[in-house]
This record gives sequence, structure tokens and C-alpha cells, in this order.
Amino acid sequence: MKESIKKSLHWSLIVAVITLVLAALFAVISTSILSGVTWGTGMVIVFIIVFIGVLFDTIGVAATAANEKPFHAMAAAKLPGAKQAVQITRNADRFANFCNDVIGDIAGVISGTASAYVVLRFSLQLGYEEGTTFQFLVSVLFTALVAALTVGGKSVGKTLAIQYSTEIIYNVGRLFYFLEVKLKITIFNGKKKNKNANKRNKGSKKTIRK
Repeated sequence: MKESIKKSLHWSLIVAVITLVLAALFAVISTSILSGVTWGTGMVIVFIIVFIGVLFDTIGVAATAANEKPFHAMAAAKLPGAKQAVQITRNADRFANFCNDVIGDIAGVISGTASAYVVLRFSLQLGYEEGTTFQFLVSVLFTALVAALTVGGKSVGKTLAIQYSTEIIYNVGRLFYFLEVKLKITIFNGKKKNKNANKRNKGSKKTIRK
């Protein structure tokens, strides 16, 4: 089996496990929050979940659209977050996969589940039992609204991500810089690549000497 296929399968397995854990975590959190609020507050929470999905989708697209060169200039000027931005662009495929597919899809699933709960609470508060025509109509309208906001928001987000990819990724890099410096949480570790590069350089030097 080719090395690229092995790496792809390994990454797919990691993403699947991360998705499983995050989906369960977000589902528990959203369910516990929605269980104690009114339908109006629940609606706001649904919109927040939609916004999170749109935000991460925008960041993921920006990672694939960003050019690495501006961040090297920023890193030379020792701007905080520049080195992290370089790592994001170098790992744009995996970073975008996590933002767009993992977080984006989880947000889409949870927003749909939360929408159904909000519609049920709204119908019961007005005196309509579950399964009535009124609840069905409200469910269709609210689901359509959430879908329109999601698709429309991602469309606008993609446009902004392409036009302002450098600014977006640099700000994400600054966030990663804060996590690494203040909280000691390393998102990307470039040391391994440097070591491998050094090994290759040493090997090439030995070959030249021979």
C-alpha cells in the first residue's frame, strides 16, 4: 500500500474519532441547554449554532485560499501568530477538512435537531399537540429558514474567505499563538518536519562527500 494512502487512511480514522467525540459532546451540551429554556431562547441558540458552522466553514476556505509567502514576511518581522499561520497554510487540506467537514457538519446536524426541539416547544406553548398540522407547518418554515441562513451564510463566508484569506488566517494564527504561549496548547508542531529535513540534508551531505 502506498504511503500516501496509508496517511490518508490514518488521518480519516483520526477525523472519524474526533467527529464522534465532538458530536457527542456538542449534542449533550446543546440538549442540556435547550431543555431549560423557552422556545425564543432556543431559537437564538439555533442561530448561534448556525453561525458557528458558517464561521468555521469560512476559516476552512480561507486556509485553502491563503498564500504562504505573506506569513513568512510577517514571521521575519516577528509578528505573533505568523509562524502559526504558516503552519495552517502548510496543512491547509487537513485544517480545512476539520473546519468544514467536522465542525461544519456537526453544527448542521445539531442545528437540525435543535430546530425540531424548538418547534415542539413552540407548538406546545400555543396549545397544539405533537403531530398536528400547525406543528408540521411551523417545522417546515423554521427548517427552511435555518437551511437558508446556513447556505446563504456559507456563500457569503466563502466570498469573504477568498478576498480576505490572509487577514483571516493571520488572526487564527494569533489565536493559536495565544494558545501556545499562554495555555501551552500546541495545535501544529513543526519540529518533526524540521528534524526530518535535517536528516535528509545530512544524508545528502554524506552522499556528496562520498
